[in-house]
Amino acid sequence: MIKRIILYLFCLFPLIHSGQDFSALWEGHFSYYNIKDTSQGDNKIFAAAENAIFVFDTTTNEIEEITTVQGLSGEIISTIHYSETYGLLVIGYENGLMEIVFNSDDNVLSVVDILEKATISPDLKKINHFNEYNGLIYISTNYGISVYDLERLEFGDTYFIGDFGSQIPVRQTAIYQDFIYAACFGASGVKKALSTSNNLIDYQQWQTLIGGNWSAIESVNDKLYAVRGNRNIYSVINDSFISLINYNTLPVNVSGVNGFLIVTIADNVFVYDSNFNLLSQVSPTSEFQTKFTSATIDSEYIYIGTETLGVLKTPINNPTTFEEIHPQGPLLNNSFSLEAQNNNVWVSFGEYDLFYNPYPLNRRGFSHLNDEDWINTPFEDVFGAVSLNDIAINPFNNNQVFISSFFSGLLEVNDEIPTILYNQTNSSLESLIFPNNPNYVDIRVGPSVFDRNGLLWTVTSRVDSPLKSYNPSANQWQSYSFTDIIPSGLDDNLGFGDMVIGSDGTKWIASYEQGIIGFNENNGMALKKLKDEANNFPSNYTTALAIDNRNRLWIGTFRGLRVLYNTSNFFTDDNVQVEEIIILEDGTAKELLFQQFVSDIEVDGSNNKWVGTIGAGLFYFSSDGQETIFHFTQDNSPLPSDNISDVSIDSSQGVVYIATERGLVSFRAGGSSVSDDLENAYVYPNPVRPGFNIVDEKVKISGISDNVNIKITDIEGNLVAEAQSRTNLRYNGFNLEIAGGTAYWNGKNLANNIVASGVYLVMLSDLDTFETKVLKIMVVR
Repeated sequence: MIKRIILYLFCLFPLIHSGQDFSALWEGHFSYYNIKDTSQGDNKIFAAAENAIFVFDTTTNEIEEITTVQGLSGEIISTIHYSETYGLLVIGYENGLMEIVFNSDDNVLSVVDILEKATISPDLKKINHFNEYNGLIYISTNYGISVYDLERLEFGDTYFIGDFGSQIPVRQTAIYQDFIYAACFGASGVKKALSTSNNLIDYQQWQTLIGGNWSAIESVNDKLYAVRGNRNIYSVINDSFISLINYNTLPVNVSGVNGFLIVTIADNVFVYDSNFNLLSQVSPTSEFQTKFTSATIDSEYIYIGTETLGVLKTPINNPTTFEEIHPQGPLLNNSFSLEAQNNNVWVSFGEYDLFYNPYPLNRRGFSHLNDEDWINTPFEDVFGAVSLNDIAINPFNNNQVFISSFFSGLLEVNDEIPTILYNQTNSSLESLIFPNNPNYVDIRVGPSVFDRNGLLWTVTSRVDSPLKSYNPSANQWQSYSFTDIIPSGLDDNLGFGDMVIGSDGTKWIASYEQGIIGFNENNGMALKKLKDEANNFPSNYTTALAIDNRNRLWIGTFRGLRVLYNTSNFFTDDNVQVEEIIILEDGTAKELLFQQFVSDIEVDGSNNKWVGTIGAGLFYFSSDGQETIFHFTQDNSPLPSDNISDVSIDSSQGVVYIATERGLVSFRAGGSSVSDDLENAYVYPNPVRPGFNIVDEKVKISGISDNVNIKITDIEGNLVAEAQSRTNLRYNGFNLEIAGGTAYWNGKNLANNIVASGVYLVMLSDLDTFETKVLKIMVVR
């Protein structure tokens, strides 16, 4: 179990908090291709991706992941260092946070001294480098140098070594002949001071050896080397700087490992002995074209961090063959849109800004999680389609997927392979038309949804006929004009953000300036918009829509949440109003999600609502919104960010997938749809370990049928809990509750006490078909 411990060292006595073990219900799906830094020790290679770590065991070739699920913060990592002496990994972040991962007891220690230091500007808190010496870590930052005691796990002094004690950027430090040397940017040069001095906080103890910008300094055995901003590397002898080589680009990483000097530039890694004799040089091959970011070595291999391929392993003596090392994961962390079903998740990374402007155009592929395997399709294979966003899976052919491009049209994917890009030349899709540049092609396809008949519906921004239907089996397109309610598609910039289809076939569309738009071609081409304060909208900028199991339309806006309770009379009633949800909070009536930017709304099998927000994390509400079941944030869950881009529910598994700009995570929430039988019923987590909060998070029994009786007994047959569909409904206070295709047990017995450790039997009986099934749960307390 990996826990998060917060250490506040501003107090006389440190305050330590044990974090929750999230691994029972959460899973991280981070990208491990862009490596920020590498380190090594104890036969392991440590690699820092953007906000996650993986550890490669060189003896077993096994890979371990350390993510927010195991206790990391989710912030952006800038550097790492592994201490063999203390058996711990030190992680530095761009915002000044430090975290320490322990080998011995699997703890994660979060150290917030730099992060919360009020006298240092936030833009100067980035941690650039760690240098371990005699039990201390010298921390190079953009304000100076701080010292951390690895033995006592506490901060020491901070050195502001600029003129008159000013804050200057220190890129790296090195210890050489009892002196500490600092490579400084900002024309502050290289400085040195006696490491054994008791008064290093006095800036006058620091001598400037040479001016200019210096990006690195490193000692190897009895030699000292430094890198200047002019791309030269120097040997430092008696404080004189002797130029050795001028690289074609500025080195991005310089480190000393096992008596060797390793210099990494974007397209080469150089390994030198302590006398600067070149022992090995590595360049990318045509098969492994990428940029290098860092490197380390063991006795036989060089391990190179890259921007797009994870870590590349190559022999020191013959660095011509490469092996990719990284965990499975999506192409990127900044996932933009998701679509999950039947143990599959599709992810896109395209984006547009708050005003539905796709520029600057991004060129990214897409990713697909198929069971436990990630299949990544790079941009080179998508026919040049940029700004890929919304995803629609054909319900009659799950191997056929359509991905919208907010510039290039609509991409069709069959059996993992992009097969055609629909645009103005081969479909009814239209480009916006600028009067002063009529030949410019810009096809902004946004939301796309399949209806129950297998027609794909899409909306395109800034054209007069934005709504299109496409029949994949017949290759037929049809267009629908909105000019009756919107005079100019180009000028009104609808900026369609979401679309859902009701049970009566009505297409509900969220727009940027026109509130919500309803359209039904089966009702005399009915077309209507609803917006403004007169209809109780807090903002015309609608961002998210969901139709729940009672045919109510839930509406997310830029400034709050609304519900259209009666959708059936939308086209006929001239006084249609959307309504806010009023809740009681400490006896005071308040509007639910007042003024909150709602980014997505999803309805699960229990008719409960998952609501993603920008800035406030993820909410899980009861079906009517009156009860907040969960509120997940970066502080109390593995969410790597409180900005939720998209949410998608795999109802067959009861798993909620949550996309943020810093990574994708999933939560086993239950709330799955009912199954036809009990064949695939299962229990999780199983076993229930001591760190799992069974009372609040509950054991889930998923994959159950519509009408079941559930009995839980101990191994001797004594009844512990019992529930029945349509009777023990969830959130009514029962110890064993049922909602949709999932039952929830809080670990309590009939006497309302938490059960003891042991094996418990779950006996399922379908009351309609008389099918039965018995499952076992191991509880360890």
